[in-house]
Amino acid sequence: MKNSLQDSASQIWPSYRRLHSSGELRRRVTAAVAALTNCHVCPRDCGINRLEDERQVCKVGRHAQVSSAFPHLGEENCLRGWRGSGTIFLSMCNLRCVFCQNYAISQSGQGDDVDALDLASLMLQLQEAGCHNINWVTPEHVVPQLLEGLLVAAEAGLRLPIVYNTSAYDALESLRWLDGIVDIYMPDFKIWDERLALRYLKAGDYPAVARRAIAEMHRQVGVLQLDEQGLARRGVLVRHLVLPGMAADSAHIMRWLADALSPDTYVNIMDQYCVAGQVGGDRYAAINRRVTPSELAAVYRAARAAGLWRFDQRPAGVQAQ
Repeated sequence: MKNSLQDSASQIWPSYRRLHSSGELRRRVTAAVAALTNCHVCPRDCGINRLEDERQVCKVGRHAQVSSAFPHLGEENCLRGWRGSGTIFLSMCNLRCVFCQNYAISQSGQGDDVDALDLASLMLQLQEAGCHNINWVTPEHVVPQLLEGLLVAAEAGLRLPIVYNTSAYDALESLRWLDGIVDIYMPDFKIWDERLALRYLKAGDYPAVARRAIAEMHRQVGVLQLDEQGLARRGVLVRHLVLPGMAADSAHIMRWLADALSPDTYVNIMDQYCVAGQVGGDRYAAINRRVTPSELAAVYRAARAAGLWRFDQRPAGVQAQ
């Protein structure tokens, strides 16, 4: 399989530039913002009027909240390149992961309200800083607001591809608004078992939602394709955070990625889990430890056994064969 995407001379990239030129981007923004009056932007289906600043599970009303925005040099190799990925960290989240390492941002509301002009300004500043892409982190609950900002930024000359960096707890309606807008999807498929998802993510429907969402992302953009410099240009990059004692759960995810999407799916098997958030003491004793090297190696073996071969990085001690 070729890693480079050969564009035809007529193709406009990033994709949203074409939709902006045709007026379709503005139409999408109008539809998405109108949907905030009876919010089903994410799978929580709260049904509240966020245009009137009502808040429920995600605790975000009319405007998105941003914790920080900067050129990130710690992302995947194909995203960070040599000038960084232009990350915009959105505050709050529609999940309640008990092990969240960004608890202050995702559940305590650390951050500031921003309107469309503010969001556009952040994107344009990241472009001016030389970033390779704009990376929306935890965007599931604020898709309409992000599209508003993107429209303003596109009108002001934004030309970087959008990375949609998500937990995969996404509504299909939101993803369909993004069809032809997002070039690079980066979902984190966390947990396969519904009981584990309910216990640790506080969302028992997470596995089914994630499968539907990631399949839709793949339908839109396909497997990850890189340019001649090794930078992500279009496609799906799946993250999977290995959790303590859940190697069998991880194996289910790896098999699904290979079978339902493609063996060419680009996967980052992450070993960054640490005790954080609400984990500690006896309440979540099963995950109150680091992942062992043998557990991590087992996930890599399961991934290779499923036919997957495109890994972003290989931690020390984990062999390719």
